Amino acid sequence: MGSIRLKKVKIYAFHGCLVEEGQIGSEYFVNLKVKASLAEAATTDALKDTVDYVHLNRIIKEEMAIRSKLLEHVGKRIISRIFNELILVNVIKVGISKVNPPIGGNVAEVVVIMKAKR
Repeated sequence: MGSIRLKKVKIYAFHGCLVEEGQIGSEYFVNLKVKASLAEAATTDALKDTVDYVHLNRIIKEEMAIRSKLLEHVGKRIISRIFNELILVNVIKVGISKVNPPIGGNVAEVVVIMKAKR
């Protein structure tokens, strides 16, 4: 078993419950960690035997582009797609950070973290 991480994938998106959030948007960071058996890839040196992080990044970008009120909803979609499209992945942890959230205070970011096992 091994893990692959994507750290601080920077995305501009339009999530949130407020109308303004859908119009103005905000900066987000996504952190992703997946666990999978990487032993075969370590032996074969073949991309087909591992979890392609380009594919993981594409899933993140595509799901973040779909507007949602809640980051939990986005996180669930990211997890579902990874499990559906990447059979080697057994465990997923995704964190979605909203930078400078409009919550009436000086808060650098809010983070929703979700985990799932196949």
